[in-house]
Amino acid sequence: MSNIVAIVGRPNVGKSTLFNRLTETRKAIVDDMSGVTRDRHYGKAEWLNREFVVIDTGGYVTNSDDVFETAIREQVLIAIEEASSIIFMVDVTTGITDLEDDIADILRRTKKPVFVVANKVDNTKLVHESAVFHAFGLGDIYNISSMTGSGTGELLDAIIEKFEPEQEDTTSHLPKFAIVGRPNVGKSSIINAFLGKDRNIVTPVAGTTRDSIHIHYKQFGHEFMLIDTAGLRKKTKVKENIEFYSVMRTIKALEEADVCILMVDATTGLESQDINIFHLAEKNRKGIVILVNKWDLVEKDNKTMKKFEEQIKEKLAPFTDVPIVFTSVLEKQRIFKAIEVAQQVYDNRAKKIATSKLNDVMLEVIEHYPPPALKGKFVKIKYITQLPGVAPTFAFFCNLPQYIKDPYKRYLENQLRENFDFTGVPVTIYFRQK
Repeated sequence: MSNIVAIVGRPNVGKSTLFNRLTETRKAIVDDMSGVTRDRHYGKAEWLNREFVVIDTGGYVTNSDDVFETAIREQVLIAIEEASSIIFMVDVTTGITDLEDDIADILRRTKKPVFVVANKVDNTKLVHESAVFHAFGLGDIYNISSMTGSGTGELLDAIIEKFEPEQEDTTSHLPKFAIVGRPNVGKSSIINAFLGKDRNIVTPVAGTTRDSIHIHYKQFGHEFMLIDTAGLRKKTKVKENIEFYSVMRTIKALEEADVCILMVDATTGLESQDINIFHLAEKNRKGIVILVNKWDLVEKDNKTMKKFEEQIKEKLAPFTDVPIVFTSVLEKQRIFKAIEVAQQVYDNRAKKIATSKLNDVMLEVIEHYPPPALKGKFVKIKYITQLPGVAPTFAFFCNLPQYIKDPYKRYLENQLRENFDFTGVPVTIYFRQK
């Protein structure tokens, strides 16, 4: 299971600044996923060769102070349940507030590691001021300045010490397919349909699946692990928190999966949260299949499917080489097609192409349409090879890698897809000096 570190606390204590600092430690995904919840950030960080996901739980804009405080408390509860470690951030310049007392009260009851971080400790005089936070009864206080970065090293050392040791996965040889999507699109129902029995509780209330479930599937010549992220713990008045919970679930599932089966509701189409999940899977270089459920509820003519596909691809551009399967779990239409397509995408992701074949095909393509000259300089690509890794990654060796721009890079990616079939898989291309 991936390690998730959640930053909790009241607004304006510097949670986002710390988040930005932690995720900058490497040039990995930092997704400002404004469509998933208002002002929600999550991204990857690395410290001493241990990778983890950081979530900034900040940012609510509501009219009533009462709802505002309830929202923060709910986020703390969700973070406690889903995260592996919690950073409780406070502001040394304002001391302890009533809301923070309440948060500390909740945190004292958890068995998860909690790190009380006093922010804005910008000089030695303020180090003594932070002693007041010992009143929380949550152990050591970590003095930091998220603006300058002082103290963050000691904090990270303490956090990764509490991570569980990395364990070997006994099912690592099996493909892992994660079923992801917004609440109530039919994720549990499709798993029940795959298995031919009610493995999960299914109700029309969004968010009835409590935990992410791993299911070993072995039928009809297919064997793989299904990861069901179906949804959320409870229905709540604060919509942001439902989505926040599903985001944490989805991140966990994506980290573990090889192929992400993104379920979309045919009656509402592709929404912003679906697009965010799609881009997160793409940036994590996972295989992707889009499964359009409830297709039986859509009025159709002979052009409906094509139109729907075009609309989806328009929203997902530039990465549009993704299989789309139209299904109705209720009517049991094309549900096993989804498994076959996911298996094909898994095979595409694992595909290795011989260097000789790669050069034969791609050098001819490049000869027909060479990179455009820049400032009178001509770029010559001499050699191509596939780099080792879990997803298709290619290195193009040339004389002037800095002169190759994005449009040409996209052209080469499309040619690789056309000639070697990487449907449903993000392809990464590097240009190196020869």
